[in-house]
Amino acid sequence: MKPTYPIYCAGEFITTNTELPVVFPYNGEIAAKTYLAGADELEKAIAAGISAEKPMKDLPAYARSEAMLHLARRIAERKEEFAEAMVLEVGKPLFYARIEVDRAIQTFTDGAEEAKRLYGEWLALDRAPSGEQHEGTVRRFPVGLVAAIAPFNFPLNLVAHKLAPAIAAGCPIILKPASKTPLSALLLAKLIAETKLPKGAVSILPMDRATGDKLVTDERFKLLTFTGSPSVGWDMKARAGKKKVVLELGGNAAAIITKTADIKKHLKKIIASAFGQSGQSCIHTQRIFVHESKKEEFYAAFAEEAKKITYGDPCAEATMFSSMIDEANANRIDAWVKEAMADGAAVLAGGQRLSKTGYAPTILTRTDREMRVCAEEAFAPVVALEEYRDFKDAIARVNDSKFGLQAGVFTNELTEMTYAFENLEVGGVIINNVSSFRADSMPYGGVKDSGLGREGVRYAIEDMTERKVLVINKDF
Repeated sequence: MKPTYPIYCAGEFITTNTELPVVFPYNGEIAAKTYLAGADELEKAIAAGISAEKPMKDLPAYARSEAMLHLARRIAERKEEFAEAMVLEVGKPLFYARIEVDRAIQTFTDGAEEAKRLYGEWLALDRAPSGEQHEGTVRRFPVGLVAAIAPFNFPLNLVAHKLAPAIAAGCPIILKPASKTPLSALLLAKLIAETKLPKGAVSILPMDRATGDKLVTDERFKLLTFTGSPSVGWDMKARAGKKKVVLELGGNAAAIITKTADIKKHLKKIIASAFGQSGQSCIHTQRIFVHESKKEEFYAAFAEEAKKITYGDPCAEATMFSSMIDEANANRIDAWVKEAMADGAAVLAGGQRLSKTGYAPTILTRTDREMRVCAEEAFAPVVALEEYRDFKDAIARVNDSKFGLQAGVFTNELTEMTYAFENLEVGGVIINNVSSFRADSMPYGGVKDSGLGREGVRYAIEDMTERKVLVINKDF
């Protein structure tokens, strides 16, 4: 019998009349079932969230911190259970699922620390004669009820990146996990229910699109935080009304291999960034620009390593590469690759289906910027290689994109590091590591079509709080 997961509404675990089957992407079989919240359940969660606004605001910092430390401890105790849930819902290899559990533990630990660091500011206001005998104090206050929408690819840690800053800031939150991957979020709900957070402070509700759209349009929400595709995210922002909006969207992240790069030292991490988790990461390395002096060495080594990657059951300990989230996405990337080949691209490795949901690690050469495998977010195990001669030209080619999330630059030249940092149009420049590097405490987000605002608990708190100034006239 398949396991059943109740949903978490206003501090209570409930079921509804609408079942939601969760499919194991590797073989297409139903792995578990949960339920979809409807309009009534969402309304109950909203009412409870609004009622929890003052209790959350008044909750002492130590109590918010203790709640998240409890979550971190309990996730660690149930690490294998969380990892196995992600394997089933995402098709994520067990190796990567365990890493994600560790990251979620760190995210809630960061949240526990940041809950105690909501510092204010004292202002001297006598910089002008009109401010004589006046001083100011600035404090941050929670914005109120938060709506959060999480993606399928990191169904535990990206949920943690919504919940932790909200709890730290003192905001109630209603979170919609991806409908394909709600299991680990609902496991987390069981641990949230163990904390002393006010009832209704957190609801975790899978919903259909029509119900979930109220998270965007309902004016009772004071902030919307969304992680997902650019087309969906920017449309949400246009319809969100007066609420704050934070968008962590997609990209076609690049790496630059310079003439001083140590290819042997960095090759395996580039391979992992390109093809790990079947490329289903918004900062997976999709475009690689290689200095002409390194072209022959890098192309050969990169293709050789890619061809060694074997496809397997994500439940197996040894598996490092497995299925995509569904057949539709495998069909999509297969069509994109065939389209690029018809327009003159060459396949250095891969380029074929491995199963209904599996696509081979694929390396393309002779691509151009107009091809969808370069211009759009592939979100698949596909990489385009191009050579360059001048470093400034490589930077310009990376920037010649509607996206700007992160980029990796492999160089030992200080001038190149500095130039890249100052001129790359991205939210993060990673030196001598891949574009997919992310420390969960760092500010994370993009520019252009890649997003608005930053994640990372400390930085997300800035959006989830409002500054208020108190001015005192001392001349009484």
